[in-house]
Amino acid sequence: MPRKPELKGRAARLARLFPAGRAKAARTPFVLLVVLLLGGGLIVLLVLNSALSEGSFKLADLQKRTQNLTDEEQALQRTIDAYSAPDALQRRAHELGMVPGGDPAFLDPNGTVKGVPGAATPEAAVLEGPPAPEALDLTPPPGLPATPTPVTGAQHPAPFGGTSATAPAASTTPQSAPTPTPGR
Repeated sequence: MPRKPELKGRAARLARLFPAGRAKAARTPFVLLVVLLLGGGLIVLLVLNSALSEGSFKLADLQKRTQNLTDEEQALQRTIDAYSAPDALQRRAHELGMVPGGDPAFLDPNGTVKGVPGAATPEAAVLEGPPAPEALDLTPPPGLPATPTPVTGAQHPAPFGGTSATAPAASTTPQSAPTPTPGR
């Protein structure tokens, strides 16, 4: 092996600053650092995986609860629809003693009445087996007259609390027949 030449002067001083032989780094701290980093990474992955699976279970429970509540809402909506169907409303009104109304009269903005109002009678009910009039409680509440006073075609109350006006006995305007409103 060739020998290194001897250094003099400035080169010798600089050579003393560097280690003379090959420096051996300690491998133990480096290996421990790598093992700790790998172990810490694995532990973090395990915690993240556990958190994700827990969230997945919560999500499945919430979806199941949402489905149950949706089913309950739909059942309640079907019940509401059954109670608000026209035949169900008619049946319940009949059970309460209500009868279909008579012919309506309409009030124009100028205060004239169009049509001739008709009274509602239990005989006008078109239902299977209407209740007998004796079974219905037709007594008026206290403070109201026993028989309503009919409104004649000659006198009409003035709108908005004004004085009443007397209409001519024979109206020259044709009276329109009431038309039924579809869906009601």
